[in-house]
Amino acid sequence: MYWGCARLVAPLCRRRRPAIAIAALLWTRRGYCSMDGDSSDSKAVKPKVPKIYTKTGDKGFSSTFTGERRQKDDNVFDALGSTDELTSAIGLAMEFCMEKGHEFVDELHEIQCVLQDVGSNVATPISSARESHLKRTAFSGKPVIELEQWIDRYAEQLPPLTNFILPSGGKCSATLHLARSICRRAERSMISIVQSGEADRNAARYLNRLSDYLFMLARYAAMKEGKKEHVYKRRNYD
Repeated sequence: MYWGCARLVAPLCRRRRPAIAIAALLWTRRGYCSMDGDSSDSKAVKPKVPKIYTKTGDKGFSSTFTGERRQKDDNVFDALGSTDELTSAIGLAMEFCMEKGHEFVDELHEIQCVLQDVGSNVATPISSARESHLKRTAFSGKPVIELEQWIDRYAEQLPPLTNFILPSGGKCSATLHLARSICRRAERSMISIVQSGEADRNAARYLNRLSDYLFMLARYAAMKEGKKEHVYKRRNYD
């Protein structure tokens, strides 16, 4: 249910719709538009507050955006969970990066929004989707190109990589490395879905580029903060 709603929320990140309109759409989707009582009554009617729990998944099943019921350990929900975890990891990294005043925080926020679009695409299996579903959850290659441009920009400012870098370089850099590793897992979880034709290949391509972007950004953050990056050194086991 959340990924269906997320498709309505995601445009808000790009300010394409007024916040009031978004709230109205979500309110309608959750089915809480109606209120008891006559509108002409002098007493204001308090709207029913929606509950976060629905109990519909208690038996181990959940719904895709197309309404199809699947087991919660289905590949679709595994990919959605990994993408959600990635978004949270980026949020944690953002907090550390904001403390250091890094200018790329806005890029991370934009990425969080795009990941909602990735999730919406994954949550809409093509085999059970109607044309209206596909139009609302299509994922283009434009975000992939944008990531490549960002990667190239940071690469031009970094010294050549001569060693294997270990996650380090300060809190901002280390948490960006954490997000990168989660991104790799999210990408792996999508491979079977894309190969079966149930999701857009561009969504997997985006995750592939995103892990590269997060790696470059982690190095860039360490450089800007003057933090030392630890390199891999093979131990002597003799």
